[in-house]
Amino acid sequence: MNALAEAFRTSVSTVGELCAYLRERGIDPSTARIEEVAEPAVLPIRVPRYYLDLINWDDPKDPLRRQVLPEPDEGRILPDDLRDPIGDEAHSPVPGIVHRYPDRVLFLLTTACAVHCRFCFRREFVGTPARTLRPDQFTGALDYISAHPEIWEVILSGGDPLVFPNRYLDSVLHRIREIPHVRVLRIHTRTPTIFPWRLDTEFADMARQYAPLYLVVHVNHPREVTSAFAERIGIVVDRGIPVLSQTVLLRGVNDDVETLSALFRRLVEVRVKPYYLHQLDRAAGTNHFRVPIAEGIRLMSRLRGYISGLCLPTYMLDIPGGHGKVPVGPVYIHPRDERIYDVVNYRGEWFRYVEPLPSDRMP
Repeated sequence: MNALAEAFRTSVSTVGELCAYLRERGIDPSTARIEEVAEPAVLPIRVPRYYLDLINWDDPKDPLRRQVLPEPDEGRILPDDLRDPIGDEAHSPVPGIVHRYPDRVLFLLTTACAVHCRFCFRREFVGTPARTLRPDQFTGALDYISAHPEIWEVILSGGDPLVFPNRYLDSVLHRIREIPHVRVLRIHTRTPTIFPWRLDTEFADMARQYAPLYLVVHVNHPREVTSAFAERIGIVVDRGIPVLSQTVLLRGVNDDVETLSALFRRLVEVRVKPYYLHQLDRAAGTNHFRVPIAEGIRLMSRLRGYISGLCLPTYMLDIPGGHGKVPVGPVYIHPRDERIYDVVNYRGEWFRYVEPLPSDRMP
């Protein structure tokens, strides 16, 4: 049994298994306030032991614990919650394909994930084996990509593509690479954060054969950027595979300047470029994680100037209903007329900027 399969086999998937895990480590479940963990109605619990070991069990509000263990608030469904918050189904012409933008598609290979994050926007999809692609549906998805020459990029997602063994991923990437108009490949994954050893040399050597290929890892907190994570990311980066990160802005996890600064700096230090900071999607039962957009804009405004531009992701909102992502952020330039602007810097200081006249309008 390989390491990833063993991590799956030993993952905690019930409150009872969580209590047993804590007792193995000499921790009293009542002291850790496990009675506050709710058995979820929709998305089952799944947490690898590696990630459980990162949690501070003396703190019932620990930000890592909050991401993976369901709380009673998860049962509160609001009227404007959405079952399919970003409109995957409306843009799925065949099973496994989401074609929301003209030149790229999501290829949802699986419903399985190494961890079930409590803020997951695909909570109705993840962990439902019946919705994993059948062989004929997999072939149909490839046929769709082949029939649409405007598709320049294919993004492997799910679920999480890295739950598959390298041999299977190799076969998938090979078949996509046979389609002449597909020029760029991307893999979106949370697995390296939850189980870094998934990024082995075999995977990195295989992925390098399909360049240009980008790996995008989901990381939400600086404590997730462990020495094991850094080491395994290094195996991939050393083989010339660019690695980017995605982060979700989450109440009680990373909704302060200090945590975001530490996360983005740490990622750059291990050679991961922060790519997107996502506004939380309106998935049912996730409202206790929600940070208002106005607060997110203030956070981004404070970050700019205090951390390197290398560390700054783009703050993004996915418009409900499948209408695409848009950048959200502070406005620094305020036009007064066609040439005069009021400009505010990261310190909140205001300046006047006057555009020079074009040469053909010079007196």
